[in-house]
Amino acid sequence: MPHFIVECTDNIRQQAELPRLFAAVNQHLADSGLFPLGGIRSRAHWIDCWQMADGKRDYAFVHMTLKIGHGRSLEQLQPVMMALFALIKRHFAALMAERYLALSLAVEELHPQLNFKQNNVHALFEPDEKGKPDAK
Repeated sequence: MPHFIVECTDNIRQQAELPRLFAAVNQHLADSGLFPLGGIRSRAHWIDCWQMADGKRDYAFVHMTLKIGHGRSLEQLQPVMMALFALIKRHFAALMAERYLALSLAVEELHPQLNFKQNNVHALFEPDEKGKPDAK
């Protein structure tokens, strides 16, 4: 964890530049020190059927959810999330200047006992005996 999940209307598929956003988000989350690099994932769900507001314009939205494991305090999370939303707003600033666009971000903390996972990717980023991440 964390998993950064984007629901994005299909009418901005090209302009959203989600691969570029995902690279920036993953770097931000890794740099925060709150999340293990091997657990960070970003993905998109494109929405091809939606209605927004009165339906009379070519509206678009990007709703993002960051699913995280249990155990981080509000004091730890709030500055990281505020900076993440600022990063997201910068990413979409030009698109928002030219069209109707809604951005939203929510954090979802998973239940500590009902969150099951297995991951062998973490080992790639654990320091070896020389203190450097394993470069397999």
